[in-house]
Amino acid sequence: MTTAFADIADHPADDSVALPRRLRRLRRRGQAKALLLVAPLLLFLLAVFVVPIGALLTRSVDNSVVRQALPQTAVALAAWDGESVPDEAVYAAFAADLKASPRETVAEVAKRLNYYEAGLRSMLLKTGRQIGRAQAPWHAAFVAIDPAWGTPRYWRVLRQALPATTDFYLLAALDLQHDDRGAIVGVTPETAVHRQVLLRTFAVSLSVTLICLALGYPLAALIARSRGAVANTLLILVLLPFWTSLLVRTSAWVVLLQSRGVVNEALAWLGLIDPARPLDLIYNRTGVLIAMTHILLPFMVLPIYSVMKGIPPVYLRAAASLGAPPASAFRHVYLPMSLPGVSAGCLLVFILALGYYITPALVGGPQDQMVSYFIAYYANQVTNWGMAAALSAILLVAVLILYAVYNRIVGIDRLRMG
Repeated sequence: MTTAFADIADHPADDSVALPRRLRRLRRRGQAKALLLVAPLLLFLLAVFVVPIGALLTRSVDNSVVRQALPQTAVALAAWDGESVPDEAVYAAFAADLKASPRETVAEVAKRLNYYEAGLRSMLLKTGRQIGRAQAPWHAAFVAIDPAWGTPRYWRVLRQALPATTDFYLLAALDLQHDDRGAIVGVTPETAVHRQVLLRTFAVSLSVTLICLALGYPLAALIARSRGAVANTLLILVLLPFWTSLLVRTSAWVVLLQSRGVVNEALAWLGLIDPARPLDLIYNRTGVLIAMTHILLPFMVLPIYSVMKGIPPVYLRAAASLGAPPASAFRHVYLPMSLPGVSAGCLLVFILALGYYITPALVGGPQDQMVSYFIAYYANQVTNWGMAAALSAILLVAVLILYAVYNRIVGIDRLRMG
């Protein structure tokens, strides 16, 4: 026993070094176990969420199809001054690329070039069909097929489309474009739609968020202050819409809001409106706001309710005992403590509203379609994945910027700590 104590006394420095080392080893072992536990979830999110979204967003700058199909043309046009008509070597390289490319590849290149300049698709398809039978000199052969090949304009467009990466789709998503000299300019007012759609999307989402807050805050307070069967019944009514398909709920509003629907018939029966002049409640902004508010209201109520449930009622009673009227007690005590739930609910509703597609498509008019409608249009109908990805990227960046500004102004983390 004496010897053991003597050994410890003789080597205190060894224990002081070994103990932190063992603690670090145990900490690393615990972190490794925690990582192994969450690894399946991380791999799942990576496979079905991060990788697909990343692959889609890269489409907004990818333009490799044209360069891969026209490699000799890309090299020849790199030395062109962009002002005069290209020399014979450029025409020869273009002819060689068109002859070597399969018909499907030429069709894809023609579709891509048509995004840059309307009419280039038919022009290039015609050229691709006829150039195989032509012979040098190639300048004369191209001009014989279409005189436009004898001007610098379409060659500048072709050179603009040749880089493997491009900002064309991102600029187009903001109603901007490169002119034939390479400068960034706005598109014509007749074709400028994307910025208006983005502003409309944010306006509708903000309106729905404010309406849901106005309706959801008192409802959440009522549920939080209720007890027993009343609170359970109210919670069930809030959760009830989740048990019904989104498409079914939206279709139900079509039945309710149409000119001869339940709402107009009830108002006419009560004498509030003229039966011959029913209210215009559908296929406009009103119908979109009503249907989206009904669908998204639970996402506002539940975060606010979860925070309100943790606010002790004794705080309001203490404020009242100190002479504070109910309005003052609510403003200075209850409202600040419920703001974390309000912030979470507003962010959740706003972000969900930004991506809504089915509801505006069914109950909204042509001037009420949001950015998700145009993303689906470019992806499914015209198969322009570049524009679909660009609109998605612009929307994602805008949401991140707004979230950063909101967090800086409101201070979500500080509210949560308070």
